[in-house]
Amino acid sequence: MKIKSNEANFLLVLLIIVTMTFAMRASNNMAMTTVPLLARYFLGYNNTEIGALSALMGLGTFLASSLINARLNSGERRRIFMISSMGYAIILPLFYLATPLSLWILSAVAGVVMGNIMPNIITSAGMLPDRKARERLLSIYTLSLSVSLVVGPAIESAILQHFSVRSSFLFFAPFGALVAAMSPLIKFPEGEEQRSGASKVISNPGFKTATYNILAYNIPFSTLTAFGGIYAVSQFHASYSEATGLFSLFFITSLLARLYLSVRPIGGVWAHMAISISMTVLGLLLMTVAGSLIELAIALLVLGFPHGLTYPLSLISISRTFKPEERNAANSQFFAVMSLVGIVTPMLTGTLADLIGLRYVFGLLIIFVSALAPLIRRNAKAVDEATRLVM
Repeated sequence: MKIKSNEANFLLVLLIIVTMTFAMRASNNMAMTTVPLLARYFLGYNNTEIGALSALMGLGTFLASSLINARLNSGERRRIFMISSMGYAIILPLFYLATPLSLWILSAVAGVVMGNIMPNIITSAGMLPDRKARERLLSIYTLSLSVSLVVGPAIESAILQHFSVRSSFLFFAPFGALVAAMSPLIKFPEGEEQRSGASKVISNPGFKTATYNILAYNIPFSTLTAFGGIYAVSQFHASYSEATGLFSLFFITSLLARLYLSVRPIGGVWAHMAISISMTVLGLLLMTVAGSLIELAIALLVLGFPHGLTYPLSLISISRTFKPEERNAANSQFFAVMSLVGIVTPMLTGTLADLIGLRYVFGLLIIFVSALAPLIRRNAKAVDEATRLVM
């Protein structure tokens, strides 16, 4: 039986997006979760300094996605994308040689190149004209993120049983090389794109929904990324291998949630967002009261489900409410918001952790997530009504 041309095109785009995403996110997550361990236990950083280090990486990503990527035309973005991909392949193994000073520089540069790479992969995944095909590809794109986040920590956990924390960066260097090699295959919109002003993007109900939704999860997730390993080691005496292995448990349930979205296209977004918020609150509560490593693992399993739901639901909200020529601006601004969370959150939570302890920081996050729930509900319902998806 012959494969139709549009099906063949879908499969080709899918293969490119999934492979590039897997390589980028597996290595990127390794860096984000391992840099704090390297900084704390090998270079003598305290929690406040680790928070500032994570914030610096987030600042680089924010500036690149909001001030560079969102303002360039398609051809210019493609050149910057390929240069950044090559830069990523070079910088990743350099973390192996990091000193207390160079770690700041490496983290800042890594943030910039990530800000030039990730929004363009998102935009490429959302270029298909058919809505169902586009949303399925976006869901599979986020599914590939989850697969990389399961496999990546599992690989690193195995590495750390036999090698040093520094060595992880060398073992993941081939992923960076794969990102550089595949960067020419990522598609960019043809011709001149419509420039959507920041006010037009921000006032869109789909963008508001995506933003409030991602804030409700990314702030807890940024805290978990920066301090989850430290929490496991300091509070529950986990080994470095166990601390990184815990993230695999977290991403397994995230993978299951995204697998669900990939095989079953959603109707209204609000019902799924409500489930995500509820599970985030429950997971944070379990993190706060956990008394053993097993209980911490259960909390991470619960928190994985909303992690799997939140990001694809936000991308779907944007894809449903923006025209194709407007999506790069919307995706860039959305990724900039995510990066801004990565700047502010580690600094605040790191300082709070030094003052009151990590356990109580996770408890305070419950209040923040609960406060965002009404805003998410109002805007998500507006998206559902605008796209005639309310049952």
